[in-house]
Amino acid sequence: MARPPNNVLITGASSGLGDALARACAAPGVTLHISGRDAARLEATAQACRDLGAAVLPRVIDVRHADIMADWITQAGRLDLVIANAGIGTGTGDGTENAAAARHVFDTNINGVLNTALPAMDIMARQEPAEDGWRGHVAVIASIAAFVAGPSAPAYCASKAAVQRWAEARDHSERKRGIRMHAVCPGFVRTPMTAVNPFPMPWLMTPEAAARRTLEGIAAGKLRIAYPRRLYAIARVVGALPPLWRAALLGRTPPKPAV
Repeated sequence: MARPPNNVLITGASSGLGDALARACAAPGVTLHISGRDAARLEATAQACRDLGAAVLPRVIDVRHADIMADWITQAGRLDLVIANAGIGTGTGDGTENAAAARHVFDTNINGVLNTALPAMDIMARQEPAEDGWRGHVAVIASIAAFVAGPSAPAYCASKAAVQRWAEARDHSERKRGIRMHAVCPGFVRTPMTAVNPFPMPWLMTPEAAARRTLEGIAAGKLRIAYPRRLYAIARVVGALPPLWRAALLGRTPPKPAV
């Protein structure tokens, strides 16, 4: 993208990376469609973006509801950039991953992404190309955890791996429709989700830094946007270890809390 997109839709924008992405995209002439589950926090994000000159249309919505999501997205008008950011995480704590929590993670992190991306892609396919030559961009927020089967967060790692692989595989066919896909794989970002982690989080970054790297990667046309590079390299090495070796290595750290 030659310049910041004019029409942006972001899910999970009421806190953390989603909030930072919304603020980073906000500027005069930009229309922001943002969603979240907490009305008060979402409005705080919306007001901050309005103060930066953007026209903001917030919507309290749960990304797991496919029909409601499709209705919201199809009524948004032109969409130059859609960021499927909403996601949750849980761990095993001192025991086994809770079955209900695992289902909730998969439903939010996988179905929520599909409920965002699929209707957006249908809209983009019918749009005229923007100045960068593409009809639209869809970014899926995965994680560096997508490359490591962490035993203390099975559902989270698996769900992020699924959406990372889906976005990267889908890019090939979507290019033919004039749409670009982007799989965003951040490392540790300082958010309420990571605040409870009892283990070391190397190269922990602010949401603002993560948002900047994400948008720079999209603007550069990258399919996989993984950062920081050092943690990404380590994840690829650890992820390539034999499963029992990997589990033994990762099992030495305190487990992620069950939330």
